[in-house]
Amino acid sequence: MCCYARRMSSDDSARDRLWRVASRQRGYFTAAQAVTAGFSHQAQHHHVRQQHWLRVDRGLYRFREYLDLPGEATDHLVRWTLWSRDLAVASHTTALAVHDLGTANPSEVHLTVPTSFRRKEPAVVLHRATLEDIEIEQHEGFRVTTPVRAITECASDGVDQDILTSAVAEALDRGVLTRRRLLHTAQALGPQAELGVQRALNTDPS
Repeated sequence: MCCYARRMSSDDSARDRLWRVASRQRGYFTAAQAVTAGFSHQAQHHHVRQQHWLRVDRGLYRFREYLDLPGEATDHLVRWTLWSRDLAVASHTTALAVHDLGTANPSEVHLTVPTSFRRKEPAVVLHRATLEDIEIEQHEGFRVTTPVRAITECASDGVDQDILTSAVAEALDRGVLTRRRLLHTAQALGPQAELGVQRALNTDPS
């Protein structure tokens, strides 16, 4: 625990509570979570000015200590989950990258949000849809669409066929899904999804 947290016993317990929340979110936390832990808005401004906390976005912070800890490639997805107030799900080529399927290496973050979602941010690509629980996986600090959903939503959106084909080949090779399940899911998303998946299945990966 860093020295500033030891200055006042009243701050100690507040920091401990906030740290427990942030530790499940790769060090990120919201202003609302800080208030719940016991930090007033004035105290929040103080810790930002003193660089104890890093301001990531409006009402979104990260403990400075996390800069010295090994990061993970998915840390930024926790940040966008909090930005969306826990409504966003990593999806499309971003989900393929999370699952390490195929050659997807998106330069943009793709998130699926509810149709009623109104926030906008140029750094992310938002897709509006209603996802079922069975189509979502929970990871540490963020959610992501399942491999079968990720592949079929990419097909539905007309993602490059080579990316789609490589993802399908790896998913089948690793036993992540079956051809039948993939086709059934694609058919439910519409003709374009079905066509893209059919092409991927009919391509000889060798």
